[in-house]
Amino acid sequence: MTIQSHFSLIREKIHCLEIMSSEILTCQRVLSLTVFLGFMIHHMLRVNISIAIVEMVFRNNSNVTQEDHGPRYYWNEEQKNDVLGYFFWGYIITQIPGGRLSEKLGTKIVVGIGLLSASILTLLTPVAAHMGYLWLVVARFCLGVSLGIHWPSTPPMAAKWIPPADIATFMSHMVASSLGVAVTLPICGYLIAYWGWASVFYVTGSIALTWSLCWFYLIYDSPEEHPRISTTEKEKLRLEIKPVNTSLKKPPIPWMKMLTSGPVWSVIVGNTCAGCTLFVAFNQLPTYMGYVLHFNIKANGWFSSLPYLARYLVSLASCIIADKLKKSGKFSTTTIRKFFNGLFFVGAGCLFTVQALWGYSGIVSIMVFTGSLGLMGCVTAGVFTNPVDISRAFSGTILGVSQVPAALVGYGTTEVVAFFTKEEQGLEQWAFVFWILVGVNAFAAVFSFIFTSGEEQSWSVSADVREMEQLESRDNVKK
Repeated sequence: MTIQSHFSLIREKIHCLEIMSSEILTCQRVLSLTVFLGFMIHHMLRVNISIAIVEMVFRNNSNVTQEDHGPRYYWNEEQKNDVLGYFFWGYIITQIPGGRLSEKLGTKIVVGIGLLSASILTLLTPVAAHMGYLWLVVARFCLGVSLGIHWPSTPPMAAKWIPPADIATFMSHMVASSLGVAVTLPICGYLIAYWGWASVFYVTGSIALTWSLCWFYLIYDSPEEHPRISTTEKEKLRLEIKPVNTSLKKPPIPWMKMLTSGPVWSVIVGNTCAGCTLFVAFNQLPTYMGYVLHFNIKANGWFSSLPYLARYLVSLASCIIADKLKKSGKFSTTTIRKFFNGLFFVGAGCLFTVQALWGYSGIVSIMVFTGSLGLMGCVTAGVFTNPVDISRAFSGTILGVSQVPAALVGYGTTEVVAFFTKEEQGLEQWAFVFWILVGVNAFAAVFSFIFTSGEEQSWSVSADVREMEQLESRDNVKK
């Protein structure tokens, strides 16, 4: 064999390997993996302070031993809950703009800038705490502004990259946020125990910074814009997905029709009521475990993480099942969405009834929070997927609108908990919070059953027609 033929053989083998790798690690799969990790990191940056603050603040109960895990601050319950709650005021601001900007400018730039800013703010959090309580509140507010764009920016990207029959499975990546919490809380527990609470922010901030740089290099808003996508994959996606207008000339939002639409309000109410359960667990579970059940910081991290692990696993399973049911044609999309919404709201209401009565037990509390947040995974196959069903053209805007009251609830729950527990931390005080959650979930179950729809709405269909006309005219100009 000559040297030339030997090199030709090597080139052929390399070419074959490139083809195989492009078939296995497609651009769509790279997108899914990056989105998955992005939502893990999103909640990593949000929840880190929920466990760190347990060791940042002097406790009123002098009978509890307070270990030295870094500087402690004399913040009362209201100040502590302001640190947790003012995140949501910032989070509210960028919900609707985040969804709309992603529809117009693309998800890549919007999410990339948001997560990059959030990573820098996280790295600066210990400095802000050292400078004073108000500086930390400002840092948390700005973190909310940075992360607020993330959730409503996902549906517009899904509409361009994912076939309709696989939308629910892709949207389950959003609940990788719960997996991020499940991983973060125990790791943070150990970081605090060995290196102090400040290490939590340095580690999570560095991880987020690395992801942000990878996002800008790997991700593009549509298959047509991706420079490294194979012709085979691009043609496959073009056949499976209805074209979406990627220009800045998007049709105007029919605000009046949208905000008087029952299915849109089903998304808004469902997301808001689900947020009540999520944010009580999200912000307050480590405090409840530490102050009421008296778990140490390592056990606190592990037990606080279990509900989020359950939520992700149930979310993934429910979305796969929802897509399979949709492909089978045996059930309508409306029926599927109502079923998964109801499964969570009814189940969570029953579980928090148990918690209000027997929450003094560590075993009962762990089972209730794990079960309720586990069932919350069903909402991904219902509420979070539903905006793409009822309006592909405005899915990001709808989810963004629903995130505003959901974020307000996040702040509201911190105030409610502070109101009932500012004098004493015990089950008697927390029971009021749990009964409120029972009522909220019962209301959401009834509302969802009446108003949820899986059909594209007429005001969205007309927008789709205008988009198709713009796309066709643009294609004719190119020809």
